[in-house]
Amino acid sequence: MQASYLNFIHLFCNYYYLAYICNPLQKQEHSKELYKKMANHKSALKRIRSNEAKRVRNKFQAKTTRSYVRRLRDTKDKAEAQELFKTVASMLDKLAKKNVIHKNKAANNKSKLARLVNSLA
Repeated sequence: MQASYLNFIHLFCNYYYLAYICNPLQKQEHSKELYKKMANHKSALKRIRSNEAKRVRNKFQAKTTRSYVRRLRDTKDKAEAQELFKTVASMLDKLAKKNVIHKNKAANNKSKLARLVNSLA
């Protein structure tokens, strides 16, 4: 009897792990409710709200920067690429300053993009 109960608990834990932790779509909906139940203080609830707002903002800024990088890589005109490079370099620096991406990654991306812009004829 004890072994079957432990097997049931083990299977249930595996199901919970696969259903809620491994599945990112359900994780986003489920985690918010789960953490609100865990939070016992107003400041903890506020921290959850502010962290979610920051996460969405960082995700948007990083995605926008990646779109600009892609646009720069697709550009064939040197003058347009130079103007776009200024914008992209500024965006990468801001992401690095806010620790959305690592500062070395920003530097590496800027270096590669600068070589790309300089190689255009």
